This record gives sequence, structure tokens and C-alpha cells, in this order.
Amino acid sequence: MIGITGRPGGTLIDQALLLLAEGTQDATTLATKVLGLPNTPAAVAERLAVALLGADPRVRQQTDGRWALVRAAQGSPMLESTAFAVIDVETTGMAASGEDRITEIAVVVVEGARREVAFASLVNPGRPIPGRIQDLTGITDAMVADAPTFDQIADELLAAMAGRVFVAHNARFDWGFVGAEVRRARDLVLDGPRLCTVKLARRFYRGEPSYGLDALATRFGLEFPARHRASGDAIVTGMLLERLLGAARERGARTLADLEVMHRTPVAEFGR
Repeated sequence: MIGITGRPGGTLIDQALLLLAEGTQDATTLATKVLGLPNTPAAVAERLAVALLGADPRVRQQTDGRWALVRAAQGSPMLESTAFAVIDVETTGMAASGEDRITEIAVVVVEGARREVAFASLVNPGRPIPGRIQDLTGITDAMVADAPTFDQIADELLAAMAGRVFVAHNARFDWGFVGAEVRRARDLVLDGPRLCTVKLARRFYRGEPSYGLDALATRFGLEFPARHRASGDAIVTGMLLERLLGAARERGARTLADLEVMHRTPVAEFGR
């Protein structure tokens, strides 16, 4: 389970895993031997490798840029060794597949005891931000006028999410917007498992009056550095995820697969 990538297909991933089982490989080799694209420029090969493998928890990109199977690649990774990419987006509205666009995005990595902002940027949406949205987020047209477009940040964003589990509060919303933007910018379809902290909170903490981020932050005493800004909300969602991982462990979860089962179990059946 790992968060974000355009996927050329499961068969190609299987071929890549077989190649990586022989040892670490650079992106050019993967492009040549798996995708059948010899003589691919290094930058393009790297983008293709991220698109193919970035959403697979069995694979990690090393500091030297080469790709390798993670330890225990034959099974689900342990929770303590799983890297989560906690995402938050601010947008011009609610219609991800329509005319609305992202105005700000942040990625906070949660892995073991580590929690840090891996990527954050304002985004020029290429259209005016409605007044009500400006009032809510504090992000104005003037603030994004000189910000990069999504196309300009797409590669860096995909790299920040690669090899990590996609997590968001109301993940369907964030996944929908990031997926739509990636499709427009790179003609890639996001693939890979994702977790929603709303769903997990409903399973682990029944009977709460609200499962909104504000309400859960108050319940757990989590302070917002900046509400309705991507980095602030992603940081708090990351702290909430840490609480939820603790609750999952108390209920017997040890691996990512265990957590996925809990995530997809209907609330009415959970804990029976």
C-alpha cells in the first residue's frame, strides 16, 4: 500500500518485482527491461519508474536513486516500518472532475517515530478563487498569482508520495483532486491503496458526536499550526494517524495488511 502513482499495469509491476529480486536497479534499466523503452532519457526514465513502482509498498527508492525491494518484500510490511504520506489539499471548490483546482497541497510523512513535512506548496489554479473559499482558507488570488502550476510541481509531488501509503482525512476528496490533477498534468492514473482517517476513527472510536478534523483534534488535544491550510491540516492529520495506529495495534494489528482489513470492515461489523 503506498500512495500515488500512474500505473502502466499489474503485469509490468510483476515483471519489475522479478527484476528487482535479482538486485537493485536504476530507472534506466527498469525502463529498458520492463517497459521496453531503451535509450530513454534519465529524467523520463525516473518519472516512469515512480509511476510504475511508487505506489507499491514492497519497493523503495534508495538515496542513490536506485530501486530495491524492501525487507520482507514477500509479505505485508510491519506497521512500524510502513511509510505513510499524509495529504491535505486546499481547492477552489468541491468538483475535482470539473473546473475546480488545487490551490495548496502538503505531504507529511509519518514513519515510525518520524513525522515531518516532505512537500508543501501553493498552487496557481489557473482560475479565480471564489470569495467564500478565500474567506475560509485565507488563500487569495494574489497569493497564488506567482505560485507554480500543478504541472510544475507534479514530479516533485509524486516523488514525495512514492513508496508511501496515501492517507487523508476524508481521503476520497483529496485522492480525487490529486488524481484529477495528475491525470491532467502527466496523463497518469493514480494507483495504490489509501487510508481514510475518518473511516479509521469511526471504527476505533464509536459514538463520537463528530468525526470532523476539528472535533477529533479537540478530542485528542491536537493543536493546529494553521487551520484550513494544507500544511497545518496535514500535520494534525498525521498526529491523528499516529493515535489511530496505536488504537489499531491495541486491537491486534501488526502489519499494513491487518490495518487494511480494519479499514475496510464496515463499522457495524467491526469489533464483533
